[in-house]
Amino acid sequence: MVDGVLRVELVYALPERYWSEQLQLPQGATVADALARTGLHRIAPGFEVDFSRLAINGRPVRLDERFADGDRLEILRPLLCDPKEVRRRRASQGAANSAARERRPRG
Repeated sequence: MVDGVLRVELVYALPERYWSEQLQLPQGATVADALARTGLHRIAPGFEVDFSRLAINGRPVRLDERFADGDRLEILRPLLCDPKEVRRRRASQGAANSAARERRPRG
């Protein structure tokens, strides 16, 4: 940190493209301050902020969370599918494949 100025990286990613913006914010700046200052809405098509899907360095945060110098604010997209459901399906498929192999006659 230089003279009360925090350096913060704001990132937003779509499946086909990634945007990153370096922001300089005053000491004590919050997530809401960073979002108000970003220019990503002008250059990133479809840029939308779901205030329940924000993270600093991978940790979910609220709008009133304060930054430390060098933090990365991540604007997260909604999941396309539930990871737990995907694992359940994969495990179920694996069990079915295993049972089918056991029923096969051995020659």
